[in-house]
Amino acid sequence: MNKILFMHGGGPTAVINASLYGAIKQAKESNYFDEILATKCGTGGLLKEDFINLTNIEEGKLELLPFTPGSAIGTGRDHLEEEDYRTMCFICVKHGITHVAMNGGNGTMEATYRFSQMGKKYGLKVCGIPKTMDNDLSSTDHSPGFGSAGRYLAGSVKEAAQDVLGLPIHVVVIEAFGRDAGWITASSVLAREKKGDAPHMILIPEVPFKEEDFLKRVKELYDEKGGVIVVASEGLRYEDGTPIVEPIFKVGRSVYFGDVSSHLAQLITKKLGIKARSEKPGILGRASIKWVSKTDRAEAIECGKKTVEALIEGQTGLMSQITRLSSVPYKVEIGLVEITASVIKAKGMDKSFYTDNYDITQEFIDYASPLIGEDLGSYTTFMEK
Repeated sequence: MNKILFMHGGGPTAVINASLYGAIKQAKESNYFDEILATKCGTGGLLKEDFINLTNIEEGKLELLPFTPGSAIGTGRDHLEEEDYRTMCFICVKHGITHVAMNGGNGTMEATYRFSQMGKKYGLKVCGIPKTMDNDLSSTDHSPGFGSAGRYLAGSVKEAAQDVLGLPIHVVVIEAFGRDAGWITASSVLAREKKGDAPHMILIPEVPFKEEDFLKRVKELYDEKGGVIVVASEGLRYEDGTPIVEPIFKVGRSVYFGDVSSHLAQLITKKLGIKARSEKPGILGRASIKWVSKTDRAEAIECGKKTVEALIEGQTGLMSQITRLSSVPYKVEIGLVEITASVIKAKGMDKSFYTDNYDITQEFIDYASPLIGEDLGSYTTFMEK
């Protein structure tokens, strides 16, 4: 008898349920598994033996999965010790679970690797499905979740730009997710249709923050335009690596940053005497299903399927990955990669993707454009200088 178990780890994305959909579909269509299970809220649910039976899921509910935000089976950020992996193996054996698919980012893929190694002693097969809107998983061109997060931010900045054009009296600082890498923040560049469009400044963690230079550039732009949009990553740091705003909470890999956008807006007001406001979409940027990238959703589904295929073939310790074959026309291949330290290592933006002058290059635009999906559309204004 074969039983497969699905688990989610880390923050949800707009397409994490799309991967679950692909995985369930592949498991059902294979007729290889007698039962299809999931844990409630990740590894913590497994340790509590808290299961959801998806074997006979209603077809209507299954078909809604790719269009549902959040995590339909729950997710978690559990810190696991060596003994926890052994306990998880015991629980799987106890319940007759033979195969496990874990969906998540860097921390979850590390857990997937450790679980797969421990599981070999018990005949347990464990593989991973990539997921991180931060796009910092290595050994894959990009990760499911990133395209939709980038699309949300670019679309939102494009909308906010019209507001600022209509009332050009202040600087608006928009904060984006990105603890260590600026992928999402950089995606805001896709809001532009022509040179001079918002965002006018893009601040990513890869470029150390220099307060004096920042304020000087803000003043120049304000004097020129009247209304300015700045997009800043939550993970901004000074040259010595210190966050510009001290995190308010940190445990393991989980970091809850202070309000970077609020800090920068206050700097602008206090130091320059210019009205400034801050905006922090936060989880709205990962929960929006209306801004989801169709490309992202389709690839998430295929990654889910590929991981289940690997498990059926008897593989363990692998992660599905996306390899780009071409950008124009956009074409990728969904394959598999062994989970190693190089895969788990956080991937920052390549230097060719950004400048030291608060901007993003054409190389990044060419890279990211296919991932956010269909065109964002156009607006009209009579306020341009």
